[in-house]
Amino acid sequence: MILAVDIGNTETMLGLFEGRAEQANWRLATERRRTGDEIALLVRGLVSAEYGAGPWSISRGVIASVVPTLDRPWAEAFERLDLPLRFVDAESPLPVQLDVEAPSTVGADRVVNTLATSVLHGRDTIVVDLGTATTFDCITAAGVFLGGAIAPGPRAGIDRLSDQSSKLPSIEIRPPHQAIGRSTEAALESGVFWAIVDGIDGTVRRILAEWQPENPLVIATGGLAEMIAPHCETVEHIDPFLTLRGLVCADEVLGESSQ
Repeated sequence: MILAVDIGNTETMLGLFEGRAEQANWRLATERRRTGDEIALLVRGLVSAEYGAGPWSISRGVIASVVPTLDRPWAEAFERLDLPLRFVDAESPLPVQLDVEAPSTVGADRVVNTLATSVLHGRDTIVVDLGTATTFDCITAAGVFLGGAIAPGPRAGIDRLSDQSSKLPSIEIRPPHQAIGRSTEAALESGVFWAIVDGIDGTVRRILAEWQPENPLVIATGGLAEMIAPHCETVEHIDPFLTLRGLVCADEVLGESSQ
């Protein structure tokens, strides 16, 4: 089995795959001060507790990271577990094309999302990734990344609003009971949630109007996708593990190329 790891700025997603079939997954807070030993113990414990097997059931690991300071600790963790590991980034020899001004700066998560979308869906697609930032990736059916848009993530606006306004409380992101809030907290919940939803729909519509693809697909992924995307008119498909699936696809391609 393969352990796929998506290291984001706020959260780290881990998925255990048999072929392309997901067997288990875990979502962790991204802790920049964890050591390789700590990560190895954490992985061993998660797999043993939830999957009912030790890390020896894992044959190898594959990682996409947008937090460079954590690359070495994760590499050390896999060394402790005696497992081979490969990192995937914009320089990896994958069957995707990064048709942007600075291809080497494209984040590893956006690279593997491009591969996953091309392999698994084969349609012109906008991937809306709801993470620390909300990214909108334009990906052709042939696996060409055309660029997109980047906006503050759902939590960023709330945290900044709470920091800048002493009388406004911090709230959780959740669907409001009604649009008109009858308390400060309810008004914040409504305003924040619908601003996120309408911001996604508005951005997707503007991209589609400019791009004009045939038979486009809009996929939502990321930690908040399952909560927010059902309320978006433009989102057709929700896959919170798209990046992990892309890592599995990347491992298949890179494994073949190394033989």
